[in-house]
Amino acid sequence: MTQFQHGLFGCFDNIGLCLITYFVPCYTFGKNAEAVGDSCLLCALAYFVPILNIVGLVSVRGKIRSSRNIEGSVITDILSVICCHLCALVQEAQEVQAPGGQAMARS
Repeated sequence: MTQFQHGLFGCFDNIGLCLITYFVPCYTFGKNAEAVGDSCLLCALAYFVPILNIVGLVSVRGKIRSSRNIEGSVITDILSVICCHLCALVQEAQEVQAPGGQAMARS
């Protein structure tokens, strides 16, 4: 088992991604979902539906962890998503952009 390549509070390691996530978090969530095989559009839209957004965020985070063999659990995913929502999105995006992950479009 490994760790995420960037810490939960490593948001500023990629300032462009950090700004995109701050202003348009549904875009980052959709691209993270797309990287693990889910629909970018449906996940981006689900981001605006209470409860469904948390379920989706936890699900995508779990799929990223599973695909990259990163240690953690559903409980840590829930806590990350609820307590440090935007930081968790940036951390996931940085993980899927890293070598071996699918690159997210950069603006």
